Amino acid sequence: MRLGVLDVGSNTVHLLVVDAHPGARPLPAHSHKAELRLAQLLDENGAIGPHGVDRLIGVVHEALQAAEDKGVEELLPFATSAVREASNADDVLARVQTETGVQLQVLTGAEEARLTFLAARRWFGWSAGKLLVLDIGGGSLEVAYGIDEDPDAAVSLPLGAGRLTSAWLPDDPPATEDIRALRRHVRAEIARTVGEFSRFGAPDHVVATSKTFRQLARIGGAARSADGLYVQRELKRQSLEAWVPRLAGMTTEERAELPGVSDGRAAQLVAGALVAEAAMDLFGVETLEICPWALREGIILRRLDHMGSA
Repeated sequence: MRLGVLDVGSNTVHLLVVDAHPGARPLPAHSHKAELRLAQLLDENGAIGPHGVDRLIGVVHEALQAAEDKGVEELLPFATSAVREASNADDVLARVQTETGVQLQVLTGAEEARLTFLAARRWFGWSAGKLLVLDIGGGSLEVAYGIDEDPDAAVSLPLGAGRLTSAWLPDDPPATEDIRALRRHVRAEIARTVGEFSRFGAPDHVVATSKTFRQLARIGGAARSADGLYVQRELKRQSLEAWVPRLAGMTTEERAELPGVSDGRAAQLVAGALVAEAAMDLFGVETLEICPWALREGIILRRLDHMGSA
């Protein structure tokens, strides 16, 4: 069947259409994205304002039209941290459902981490052993660890690249003192969680998902996305540590000229790099591998599992 996953994230609203059935690898058929940046549309009370809700509804209508055009039989709509943490989340969800017919499932941070872990486990297989999975979104950082398909530990921290950029790095390029303050904040937040994972022992394989990690790997010399899903892509901490001060010294326009960096993500790449560097350092990771599958694929795989057991 043809499934569609509608991901209302902190940066983008992304419709992924796949051809899938239980026991088979989901095959991407179509992708439709719209930059929305919900995490940056919150007012001083933490609410998504009327303009932001109107834009969200418009983008959902566009995604629904794209899903219909591509023959989607079932749509799996969900929302992550930007909607989850909005002070008016219930009102936003009600308006979206009333005006589009779409009932967004709001995932908890732990659910995000667990579903992303499931996708990574299926991608790398059992031979990868104990996995540590890192994912930097626009609103949050997810970390999960385990040897099975359901992780032994999973946490979500408010360390998304978009969120941190808005709150901590107002200047372009960012001020040195702001970089230092954000670095301290990020490391303190991550350090609180390290003990929860270290008690399980060292992972056999460390992987990362998300646009932020893919871009950092690309500017560090990894293969282009055009080279295909099955090319191994790695990010080394030594390379990342060398790039962080260089990225911090660039303007958004200059970062957008780097290989693999999109105009829409260039502004938040410094914050994302600080989070990635801190996570790799505090978890003792020298090299990680980029996983092509992430949360959206985890949603699809979980749905297929339920279909297969029905």
